[in-house]
Amino acid sequence: MKQIIRNILCTLYIVALSLFLSSCNIIEPEHDPVTYGESYIPHLLRTDKAAYQPGEKVTLSINSLPEAPVTVRYSCLGELIKEEPLTAKSWTWQPPADDFRGYMASLHMAAEGRDSVIASIGIDVSSEPSRFPRNGFLSFYGSISDSEIKTVLEDLNRYHINYLQFQDWHWKHHHPLAGSATQPMDSWTDIISRNCYRTTVQSYIDGAHDRGMMTLFYNLGYGCLEDYATDGVSREWLLYTDRNHTKIDNHPLGSPFKSAIYLADMHKEGWRDYLRARNDEVYAIFDFDGWQIDQLGARPTTVYDYEGKEVDVQDAFGAFIVNEKTARPDKRIVMNAVGQYGQQGQIASAPVDFCYTEVWEHSNTDGYAIFSDIITNNAAWSKGKQTVLAAYLNYDYGQKGRGYFNTPGIIMATAAASAWGGTILQMGEHMLCHEYFPDDNLTMTGELKRAMIRYYDFAVAYENLLRPDAPAAGINSDWFGIDITSAHDSCVFNQWGPQLNQIATVGRHVGSRDVIHLLSYRNATHLDWCDSDGDQAPQSLLRNIPLTFAADKQPARIWVATPDYNHGISQEVGFEYAAGQVSMTLPALQYWTMIVIEY
Repeated sequence: MKQIIRNILCTLYIVALSLFLSSCNIIEPEHDPVTYGESYIPHLLRTDKAAYQPGEKVTLSINSLPEAPVTVRYSCLGELIKEEPLTAKSWTWQPPADDFRGYMASLHMAAEGRDSVIASIGIDVSSEPSRFPRNGFLSFYGSISDSEIKTVLEDLNRYHINYLQFQDWHWKHHHPLAGSATQPMDSWTDIISRNCYRTTVQSYIDGAHDRGMMTLFYNLGYGCLEDYATDGVSREWLLYTDRNHTKIDNHPLGSPFKSAIYLADMHKEGWRDYLRARNDEVYAIFDFDGWQIDQLGARPTTVYDYEGKEVDVQDAFGAFIVNEKTARPDKRIVMNAVGQYGQQGQIASAPVDFCYTEVWEHSNTDGYAIFSDIITNNAAWSKGKQTVLAAYLNYDYGQKGRGYFNTPGIIMATAAASAWGGTILQMGEHMLCHEYFPDDNLTMTGELKRAMIRYYDFAVAYENLLRPDAPAAGINSDWFGIDITSAHDSCVFNQWGPQLNQIATVGRHVGSRDVIHLLSYRNATHLDWCDSDGDQAPQSLLRNIPLTFAADKQPARIWVATPDYNHGISQEVGFEYAAGQVSMTLPALQYWTMIVIEY
């Protein structure tokens, strides 16, 4: 009896607390540390591909069909294109013929006299994936079943990954294919002596292609293992830490790695020719679409070539990429800029599909602004290419042992990168937390997996506003500052960069629209994008926030969307315009909300 009374009192307390929070227009986010499963997303939508060619039909499916009538709606940038009744668990849709367009499909049903959204998904129609790159990875090529491979690829497909990096798939850095083009090995060991199988690598390539994904094999542009001489690498092609070519520059790894990595000079024609021949062997056996070139960043000491001449390592990157692309114009190239090393004047302006930056700079005060600096710099240096960030979230926390990712930290970093038009390399067989991609110390909670699905859907559905074409005159001149005021006691706004206890704002002109991004740091513990210790605090969900801001002319329409609320569906809002000021009520803001003003 006492237990029943306690249960009743507990229920009454929860109800009272919910009513109190609702009355304050503040709703605390849920916490769900349970293991993810489709049962937590009862109406999970899927598409058969990560991206589609113009004119290609989209096949959609839902894992459970609701008993009540459901309507499917297809929209583009807040405009309804088509709606139809849902009659089966699988169906097709023919998008418009336009190229480079993002769409949202959503499922609606009537509930208590109002429209209720039960699921949504983004759809990317693009003839060229580099226009909206979404980079994912693989890191394990052992003896695994076809069903396991399918499960991994289906998960990556759900995140709309359109470039798949095969990390540490190779035999040796200087000899990536195990065996030869005429006699390839069926199995080999990687640098940490893990078994890899040719059938596994090929099955991943085939499955990725079936889903519209590009496949890139990973390898350093200048790496050799200690047995390099036995495979035909000349000492005259290597880098040295002394002028007398006695000490080869190397990157020590230690146990359990098989070897340190000894560095070649990418200026040397002999090395370029040698490695190109090894890459041709790779392409002869595996149908990779291209090469994800890695580097190690600025060297800690001065390095010299075999003749004793001081070498600027990054100075070779641009020509190296051009030579590779010229030799194999049918193959794609992406190159890592470690801490932006070599990006300006070399990698960004070379024929790479997109700019890829491994981010190591941290700051506890304005760390999220590091993302915006990298993304806008890359756009300027490359004349408009898109950016993927290799940003290892919860880094220190992940090295302390097994545990869960801290959901708020992941969401806040993802929101900042996405609002500024970039993406983060995150998703593989597991979520990434370390530069050694097989490291899977941290696991995603059910809450985080649901959030990442929403965020990737949002990035795809609104890609034309988040990642527009570079402006014809003046790269980055499309960004603008915006001052916003609110009568809401909990809302203090500031122009980007972020400040603790405030909401950061930034605007962007996109064609005939103005897009305003609101990024909340109201409840933030710190402002370090990495959330290294996994202690970033969740942001409370605010509702019905009155806003006022300046606009140069009378808006024709205003709508809003957020990945944090109502499945990312756009919502048109009423507004008043007087004396150059817009007044409106923002329906919801938790981590990130986008306001779109049409003129």
